[in-house]
Amino acid sequence: MRKLNPEVLELSAEERQWFEEAFRRCARRVLLATTLAGSGHPGGSLSTLPSLLMVYALARVNPENPRDPERDRVVISHGHISPGVYSVLAEYGFFPEEPFLLEFRRAGSAFAGHVEQAVPGVEWNTGNLGQGLSAACGMARAAKLKGKAFRVFCLMGDGEQQKGQVIEARRWAVKFGLNNLCVIVDVNGLQIGGDTYQVMPQDLAAEIEATGWNVLEVNGHDFEALYRSLRNFLTGEVPRSDRPTAILARTVMGHGVSFMENDARWHGMPLPPDLCRQALAELGFDPEELDQWQERRKNHPVSFPHQSHDPEPVEIDPGEPLLYGPEVKTDCRSAYGKALLSLAERNNLPGRPPKILGLTCDLEGSVKMTAFRKHSPAAFHESGIQEHHTAAVSGALSREGFLVFFSTFGVFAVDEVYNQLRLNVLNRTALKIVSTHLGADVGEDGPTHQCVDYLGLLLSLKDFEIYLPADPNQTDRIVRFAATRPGNVFVGMGRSKVPVILDEEGRPFFGPDYRFEPGQGDWIRQGEHGTFVTYGTMVSRCLAAREILSQRGLSVGVLNLASVRPFPREDLLRAAEIGPILIAEDHLVETGLGARCAQELALAGKAVRLRLRGWEEYPSSGKPDELFARAGLDPESLAREMEALIRSA
Repeated sequence: MRKLNPEVLELSAEERQWFEEAFRRCARRVLLATTLAGSGHPGGSLSTLPSLLMVYALARVNPENPRDPERDRVVISHGHISPGVYSVLAEYGFFPEEPFLLEFRRAGSAFAGHVEQAVPGVEWNTGNLGQGLSAACGMARAAKLKGKAFRVFCLMGDGEQQKGQVIEARRWAVKFGLNNLCVIVDVNGLQIGGDTYQVMPQDLAAEIEATGWNVLEVNGHDFEALYRSLRNFLTGEVPRSDRPTAILARTVMGHGVSFMENDARWHGMPLPPDLCRQALAELGFDPEELDQWQERRKNHPVSFPHQSHDPEPVEIDPGEPLLYGPEVKTDCRSAYGKALLSLAERNNLPGRPPKILGLTCDLEGSVKMTAFRKHSPAAFHESGIQEHHTAAVSGALSREGFLVFFSTFGVFAVDEVYNQLRLNVLNRTALKIVSTHLGADVGEDGPTHQCVDYLGLLLSLKDFEIYLPADPNQTDRIVRFAATRPGNVFVGMGRSKVPVILDEEGRPFFGPDYRFEPGQGDWIRQGEHGTFVTYGTMVSRCLAAREILSQRGLSVGVLNLASVRPFPREDLLRAAEIGPILIAEDHLVETGLGARCAQELALAGKAVRLRLRGWEEYPSSGKPDELFARAGLDPESLAREMEALIRSA
């Protein structure tokens, strides 16, 4: 692998010649791979090749140990240039060129159409433009927190600079002093819609400078110029050495093939075979090799395996649970704040890098993170009103050996950042989202803030565990449990104060002997005639409805399904054996727990009288109790509905 010493002022003639020849070899692979696959993005791959070759030559990366914790990180934000990335990684010995050329964009292959961590040398799955810089910020911040010397390089396209999340990430990088972060923007001036400035005018240099970055502008096809600019970053020879650096590499789309240059068609379209042969000849290669590769690809089995890319593990002491007595009436978010402080006291020790990080978006007090901030100021990250970036940077931090809590209101933690959470899942992050202010329990804030659709979204995110505690005691237990989980976890709660859930002897149900178990329901009350199935703020309302029914001679159970994923299937089926089920939730009926339960019952072939009660439409502004009463979710309405259900059986 060609490695360069940034202490040297300039490239040698031999090195310049090597890079020119390496460019031709990589361009050949780009053209072959995309034409063989019949799809792909050759134009931007060709214009970015010089930057890719120079970055990997200067970065501390080792093809023999691509996951070395001390490595520099290279993030490719415009993931569609995968042909260029894979070509350069093959050039530097991360893998042979053969599986790349024969398996690019084939089902089951690691060599996907957009870059994925399944390939050695790739740090982050990208493709949805504008998110790579946020991930790079997370990696650079991790280095600062740990006192590590690794640097982070983020390659981007000029078109994706139109994304708002990019601006969020730039500001965040300056706030947290990420002078170990360098962005290289491929400014080729073209995107799918044509001329980038015509699609959306912007002055990149002025915009980036306005957010406080160092900005260097170079000819992106001049290896000497690229070397000098990257060397300046690595040696700190930039105008402000305490700031991140952006290199604007002016390039030509389709560089190296005369008839492809400055033609937006080749952004996302491969050359047909005849033009591919012509391009290969122009680059100095045998045009007939395309036919040989085509023949080999026909019967080649997919052989290159996906590489493991699990998050860096972190050992956490969950501490001792706090107990809230019967006399206490508080909100679950306050219990979360106390549990988070307790975790910090156990794990964020003086004189050592923090293990637990907290991020929020201008809602520190509302999500009860103030005590955590005071205890662990370096671990607390106020990101401002920048939810898209914060969701992504939190995910990246969670892969770097930290337990990361991202907390904000439900509409911001789920609805607003669904795409960012989806990419976190694809990147195998280990993020802990603790979302407050869920449901119509937000009340007077009105429908824009009443998050009553979150379960439908979260259940579409594969592998996200989902927990919805019923009271402060269960909140404390679930937060501590989530802290020990290896993957992504969502913990959700309302805003209002709720009573401590008690057993039939008047003691806290989630008391000293309670242990939270994922995939298990909590039979808070047993019944003989039917069962309320519920969670969160509705548990106390269902218990009140049960008491009304007991005065009418009916025995009804209350089953709390705080664990939505993994789902307590056996508990639900047990409830179906008892009698009718009424599912009550502060959520849209169509996409909430009721729909999930109906699915499970149908799949099990279980016939039961079932009623789903929640929101039929988005609620209005008003006090929570008034809103719940209007929707038939108050105790009296629930009791009346359950009684009718039982007596009609």
